[in-house]
Amino acid sequence: MDCGMTASAPQIQPRPVIRQLDEAAINRIAAGEVLERPASAVKELVENSIDAGAQRIEVVIADGGKTLIRVSDDGCGMAADDLPLALSRHATSKIDGSDLLNITSFGFRGEALASLGAVGRLLITSRTPGDGAHSIAVSGGRISDVRPAALTSGTVVELRDMFYATPARLKFLRTDRAEAQAVTDVVKRLAMAEPFVTFILRDASDGDTRVVFRADAQTGDLFDALHGRLQTVLGRDFADNALRIDAERDGFHLTGYAALPTYSRGAAVAQFLFVNGRPVRDKMLLGALRAAYMDVLSRDRHPVAALFVDCDPMLVDVNVHPAKSEVRFRDPGVVRGLIVSGLRHALAGAGHRASSTVADATLGAMEPQHATPRVYQMDRPSFSARSLTFQAQAPGFAEMPSARVEPPADDTSADLPLGAARAQVHENYIIAQTATGIVIVDGHAAHERLVYEKLKSQMATNGVAAQALLIPEIVELSDHETAALLDIADDLARLGLTIEPFGGNAIAVRETPAILGEINAAAMLRDISDELADQGDSASVQARIEAILSRVACHGSIRTGRRMQAAEMNALLREMEATPHSGQCNHGRPTYVELKLSDIERLFGRT
Repeated sequence: MDCGMTASAPQIQPRPVIRQLDEAAINRIAAGEVLERPASAVKELVENSIDAGAQRIEVVIADGGKTLIRVSDDGCGMAADDLPLALSRHATSKIDGSDLLNITSFGFRGEALASLGAVGRLLITSRTPGDGAHSIAVSGGRISDVRPAALTSGTVVELRDMFYATPARLKFLRTDRAEAQAVTDVVKRLAMAEPFVTFILRDASDGDTRVVFRADAQTGDLFDALHGRLQTVLGRDFADNALRIDAERDGFHLTGYAALPTYSRGAAVAQFLFVNGRPVRDKMLLGALRAAYMDVLSRDRHPVAALFVDCDPMLVDVNVHPAKSEVRFRDPGVVRGLIVSGLRHALAGAGHRASSTVADATLGAMEPQHATPRVYQMDRPSFSARSLTFQAQAPGFAEMPSARVEPPADDTSADLPLGAARAQVHENYIIAQTATGIVIVDGHAAHERLVYEKLKSQMATNGVAAQALLIPEIVELSDHETAALLDIADDLARLGLTIEPFGGNAIAVRETPAILGEINAAAMLRDISDELADQGDSASVQARIEAILSRVACHGSIRTGRRMQAAEMNALLREMEATPHSGQCNHGRPTYVELKLSDIERLFGRT
């Protein structure tokens, strides 16, 4: 050993001491899980109000909820003896602790109020029927005595200076505007889940209180109430272009509304999913929604929907995360299949229908922009008046033949939804006259969709032709990937992809879909495996086959530049009326635009 090097003795570390954390520290740790931002506090408090049977809930915030959150309701209230217990961790009236699966309320963990009191200044005032009102305060974990108070009914929970006891958390909050928007989103989601309850959100920043959102209680049956509430929250355009969803399977009931494919968004910001009335952000459910629209939307467009899955509480576990935004189904495949089939059935039932916003966008694009107010002649002159004017200005002009095309005497096609063809312009666009306006059809896009739907129907009837590989391709995968793929081997076989175990973690690919031609079977299996791991299901093979069919349909459809006879144009219109999904092309764009006569007259200033 080199004399110049000495071995240093290892440092002896002191033995760590296990100690019990105090209640205040425990509550602040719990608050880190439950209370991410002011919107999280609003969610917990509003859910408590709903569980208390409130019919009217009012939320007031200031500075994005950082300095003030006040939630008032007309629910059942709490007695004086219950107020101190309500501020204890894991104290709740929602469950008795014997069954953590049979949960029928929003809250059940008993953490929210204790966590709020640990990080802010909390004041609770409540009154039960037939008793006086009482209040209790807690600041940074220190609880005051219960005192008499003044309150008509229900409960008022006021949280001031959120995170003052944990100032480091304040640094992670966003701007007041961003936090206020997050609160608004939370209130809107809960309002969608409870259409028979009135919700009011006010912003009291800078001493000026204004109403940010209001949704009055709806009446009627569930679907009418939900439709009215969604119109309030998502706007009239969504309500006008939404399809009613009502489907059941194996104990699960799917209800709600989903928009037409032509009413889509550029990002997944308008997808609202609820399980037993609870707003959730579940990856499997979002994947099922995407899969249902896969055939009618391009990848850069996203569907708009508000869907509600209801089931026996024993079939779903909501105790997955403290924020309760994630759920776990006992049989996720049934739920996914219900969403996909329910939405596809509704979309197919919409037939050739396209969203009304297509016409609005068209009129907006056509509307000229004027720097000065326009002055129009509001009264349309009669034909005789025009003739006299023409005669006075240019004798003989009135006798010139009219350029108007008269429809045949026995033509009744104008009474049909897409009307009667009147002309073709630029060798592609069909102009049709309806009873109330005109329809402009993109002939190539419409025929492409019709051919595509025929090809899909033939594939569904005759199955997918498979081609046997001369030498089976052997693919090595991991244990769980191999098991997952073999579990769906029968489903893959129906799509022309035949696989079988080859010993160990290897899979032999015997047949591939003939329509795909020569493919890399190993890459395809890995793509399918990734989808199974990510979404619990895979539509990779079907998506590729349908992409090929779409390409075939594009090449086999009427080409732009070809002149069509009147009979051909009318036949195309009638076929569109009878074919599902014909309101949009294979890429989700509209195949036609309908303009009402009133819209056209408004465009020319006649109204």
